[in-house]
Amino acid sequence: MGDAPDHQRLAAEVLGIRGASPDLARRLVAQALVVEDRREVWRRAGERICASAPTSPGVYVLRDPEGRALYVGKAINLRRRLRAHFAERRWCAIKPEMSRAADAEWIEVGSELEALLREAALIHDLQPIVNVQTGPPELSTRSVPRALVRDIIVLVPSVEEDSAELVAARADGVWFMQRTRRDGSDLAVHTTRLRRFFLSSLRRGFQDAALAPIVFSWLAGRG
Repeated sequence: MGDAPDHQRLAAEVLGIRGASPDLARRLVAQALVVEDRREVWRRAGERICASAPTSPGVYVLRDPEGRALYVGKAINLRRRLRAHFAERRWCAIKPEMSRAADAEWIEVGSELEALLREAALIHDLQPIVNVQTGPPELSTRSVPRALVRDIIVLVPSVEEDSAELVAARADGVWFMQRTRRDGSDLAVHTTRLRRFFLSSLRRGFQDAALAPIVFSWLAGRG
């Protein structure tokens, strides 16, 4: 067996901590080794995630090894954004929770409005621990002309070339999004659902989170 490591010397030369007691030096070195192991796991996870991520716009969820949602975000280029999360320079200032990122999932989108809504819906549903704001958007905090706060349908591009997204928003905050064929082949069915959405006071079958303020804000050019 070799000699026991000189923890005090390691603490001084590697960690820059001088004068530590033998016991403290041993604990500091052990903690540093754990952190370095965690960094390597984090780096490998980042390489794997980024290698499979598309370069298209979308919304993503970072999860820990147990599948818990850590962070929800949106990006114009998913791969580039995820690479930024796992860049080596980020490690020194990374939040402890984000250092546990082990997996990611994403939804590709066809428009900025779809990205805003999907991001907010995922934050509402998953309550990711790193996101700062996890509550529904408040119309009172957004500078939106009163004339825009009304029942409305917005047609935006879809990630599927042969389809479009119907974004429906009510003045009371309820919203939903429906993908429909551009050739109108399923418009009759979707028209029935839109009619029920606007005329029924019930939210059953539609989104729970009151995200319509995002639609109104986007229409006002402040999305």
